[in-house]
Amino acid sequence: MAAACLIDATRSTTCRDTQAATHLKLISILIIFFTSIIGISSPVLLARYFHGKALYDKATLIIKCFAAGVILSTSLVHVLPDAYDALSDCHVASKHPWKDFPFAGFVTLIGVLLALLVDLAASARLDQHGHGHGHGHVHGQGQGQGHGNGQYTVVGIQEEMVGKKESDKSVKVEIMGEVDLVKVKQRLVSQVLEIGIIFHSVIIGVTMGMSQNKCTIRPLVTALAFHQIFEGMGLGGCIAQAGFSFGTVAYMCFMFAVTTPMGIVLGMIIFSMTGYDDSNPNALIMEGLLGSLSSGILVYMGLVDLIAADFFHNKLMSSAPSLKKASYIALALGSTSMSILALWA
Repeated sequence: MAAACLIDATRSTTCRDTQAATHLKLISILIIFFTSIIGISSPVLLARYFHGKALYDKATLIIKCFAAGVILSTSLVHVLPDAYDALSDCHVASKHPWKDFPFAGFVTLIGVLLALLVDLAASARLDQHGHGHGHGHVHGQGQGQGHGNGQYTVVGIQEEMVGKKESDKSVKVEIMGEVDLVKVKQRLVSQVLEIGIIFHSVIIGVTMGMSQNKCTIRPLVTALAFHQIFEGMGLGGCIAQAGFSFGTVAYMCFMFAVTTPMGIVLGMIIFSMTGYDDSNPNALIMEGLLGSLSSGILVYMGLVDLIAADFFHNKLMSSAPSLKKASYIALALGSTSMSILALWA
């Protein structure tokens, strides 16, 4: 362990050049910002192009499946291994309690459970909202119609056919509409997904901003440019299907585009104030914990709210086997494209 740390320190010394590293980081801020804009806006603009056309629903579904592959690969191939490496670094893993317990996996589990908790709370709130409106509709029928026997007869037939529970469901659908409920769910997924990605983007940016290793930064700039394109396409695909207003879409795209550059600036400020670089034990611990938490959120969102929701609960995909095949291919392509980037970053 000590020998490995000594070798790493020797390599770091030969590549350490603060002036050259600062120059590369300033260039990377502009490159990453513009590639992020291109990545996240592409699926949004593509969806708007297809809007109102016969292929709109199919196109947005395929884009979203590609996005799901990107998100899942990001969490499992990029974020989680980086978090594990940070917490298993020789400067961290040789100390208590980091050498006594697999914190990377544990915090990832916490991220999964937190994402599930948010999902459950949001679903419960939607159900309460729907039931509240549904009861108001039933009372309105009874009070607003003096001779409403015909309406009560219809309700009675429904109860005999499908039972009370299904009747309550039909009332809820009449008030809010099934499409509206799906849209609300999709918007929630997009917002939580962006939070998880922002965690990841901040970690990447701060790590690069604190680094003074020009040998590491130079190839990382190019790799991160492609990384932001594919990750932006993943988030943009979910935003496109959620049906946000133009202002909300612009805000979410802007936040994604500036997060990593802001992280780089923050990392540079931290280094100038504290002298901590990306090999400092405290920096590695923070990187590992935040990365693990972000990975858990992204794993849950990718598997449950994106892949499972579309492949098992989407009526459009269930009715079209060819669309299911195309969606699976898009999912595989998204996963593959993002996984290949792990060769460089």
